Amino acid sequence: MRKIIILFAALLIISCSSTKNTSTSQSTFSGKHELVDDQTFKIDEYSQDESYGYTQNNPIKVGNFAEGPKNERRFLNALAGPNGEKISYYRIGSCCEFKTKNSPFGGGLLDKYSVTYEGSTKEIVLYINMYDADVLKVPVGFTLKK
Repeated sequence: MRKIIILFAALLIISCSSTKNTSTSQSTFSGKHELVDDQTFKIDEYSQDESYGYTQNNPIKVGNFAEGPKNERRFLNALAGPNGEKISYYRIGSCCEFKTKNSPFGGGLLDKYSVTYEGSTKEIVLYINMYDADVLKVPVGFTLKK
């Protein structure tokens, strides 16, 4: 059954692949993210770019396909609302195919997460790339969890 699922995923990615590449960063990032603990990334920078994480063209790149979903959660676990509020999140689904050398299939999909915090009036959607890595930053409108 697992082989069938992997084959189906590969065919889906290949048949839907796009020429769009989300790996446009000029960063010299080494690809390794520091951890606060096993469930949380250490993040030292705040993004000034209002599109960072909010658009498919500028996703948060948590890297490492083997630990991709866990890395997505590690990133989100580091965040807090604008005044330090505890956030809640859930994965909406995948979208936005792109080419990457960091996938065994030659392409990947972004994951979309719904993020809320106490007092928020609307759903916030963040786009995360689990294949490619870059310096992690706090998206505009968020802070770091204490």
